[in-house]
Amino acid sequence: MKAIKIVKEGRVEIMDIPQPTVKDGHVLVKVDYVGFCGSDLNTFRGLNPLVNLPVIPGHEIGATVVELGTNVTTDLKVGTKVTVNPYSNCGVCTACKNNRPNACRYNETMGVQRDGAMTEYLVLPVEKIIAGGQLSSKELALVEPMSVGFHAVDRASVTDSDIVLVFGCGMIGVGAIIRSALRGATVIAVDVSTEKLELAKKLGAKYTINSATEDLLARLDVLTQSMGADVVIEAVGRKETYLAAIAAAAYTGRVLYIGYAKEAIPFDTQFFVKKELDISGSRNATAKDFAAVMNYLKMKTCPIEELITAIYRAEDAQLALESWLNDPGRVFRLLIAF
Repeated sequence: MKAIKIVKEGRVEIMDIPQPTVKDGHVLVKVDYVGFCGSDLNTFRGLNPLVNLPVIPGHEIGATVVELGTNVTTDLKVGTKVTVNPYSNCGVCTACKNNRPNACRYNETMGVQRDGAMTEYLVLPVEKIIAGGQLSSKELALVEPMSVGFHAVDRASVTDSDIVLVFGCGMIGVGAIIRSALRGATVIAVDVSTEKLELAKKLGAKYTINSATEDLLARLDVLTQSMGADVVIEAVGRKETYLAAIAAAAYTGRVLYIGYAKEAIPFDTQFFVKKELDISGSRNATAKDFAAVMNYLKMKTCPIEELITAIYRAEDAQLALESWLNDPGRVFRLLIAF
């Protein structure tokens, strides 16, 4: 079967690998769409420290059930559209014992620490398969990245009385914007792309700040009467946004970090104490977050065609990543169609 593999920095190859066979307790699915995410782009750029090349990328999946293995007790049937929980969990570390398997100490995410989903077929444990209901495979390929943003909002306990500032209007940031708006919060979206900020407004942001052309903190002071944001969610992973998140947070505010910073960051820690901030990390997503995203998509109010910048054939994966690398501000989400 066909598989996409990032073999070295800047180089993708299409390979023929054996098709997997279904086994006890597992499900065979035909992959329909897989999304390229920021971690895949960083792998392509040689900047992903979690990846050992070569690797098959991909963990944002829309697929169709082909065959059920023995001893699979489930409502799944052949032909069911599904998505996949792409994280592993050991069941014995403190995160797993605390019922937070999304933060498992030994997690291996598909396409990152292990081979991913950019193949024609996958065999997966039945417990990692999530039935899609009436959602299409294209919609289901958007569920995982959006759920990461949903999870951060849940971690921050966002309510309708909060002003929430979200750094980054990529797919994960958009998830945070959508769920904050659904909870009735006042959302401020921050990005350097006018196009992404316009889309953020359609998805629930009341205000936007283009940090490339506006003074972020001065504009925030106007919007919050100099109080700052009750919740700040960082979904970029840059030094500048990590530091700005602390500056933008209100006294006794909550700061949630999703983005992985690529460098050591020197904080002026006096503001941790002066503001008595709650500072947290947010990693991956839970089954509850996946369900919440799917319930949102079933409302059919999300302009999914605007979330998908382009769809490429597997043979054009090199072109897809190069186009993203050459114009990152224009690209929102790229899908590979098998």
